[in-house]
Amino acid sequence: MYSIEEGTLAVRIARKVIECFVEGKPYPDFNFPESFLAESGVFVTINTHPEDQLRGCIGYPSPIFSLKRALVKAAEGSTEDPRFPRLSSEELDRVTVEVSILTSPEQIEVSKATEYPKSIDIGNDGLIVEKGPYRGLLLPQVAVEWKWNEEEFLSQTCMKAGLPPDAWFDKDTKIFKFNSRIFGEISPGGEVEEKTLGG
Repeated sequence: MYSIEEGTLAVRIARKVIECFVEGKPYPDFNFPESFLAESGVFVTINTHPEDQLRGCIGYPSPIFSLKRALVKAAEGSTEDPRFPRLSSEELDRVTVEVSILTSPEQIEVSKATEYPKSIDIGNDGLIVEKGPYRGLLLPQVAVEWKWNEEEFLSQTCMKAGLPPDAWFDKDTKIFKFNSRIFGEISPGGEVEEKTLGG
């Protein structure tokens, strides 16, 4: 999908957007490679350092924007995640930035809901649950971090959508899965690595 060099560039751009957005400064002229013009889903995550606690995460699960545009918009949004206070300039050197570049979501087709868990690969798949106006998404790394099995991952994604945990059994609930390449800073503004998840 994307190389480590492109992933590193995505993280560097997201970091600069976050810094400029928080401090009210204009963005520099970013040198986006041609690959960033392709439409792609992307999430930008801010974590505290060294505690590694979530500080903000906003993104676009579907490829409706170019990676270039989605990356900037997600980076801006991550500083104003409604679950947290707005990120302050004093925090910038105490947070790390992570970028998840997503594949297009694909609906999981099963003949009965009990087959959903067998179609999910913990450590590789992220999930999206849709039912009527409700929609929730969890990135692949969330299931690994919380040590969830497939059923727990499904239930937690349902709750993220504002639905009961067993909503994935309802025939009118749609389940989608996707993969992501995850690139993140090891320390604030420091070296970038590609993160691998153990299932």
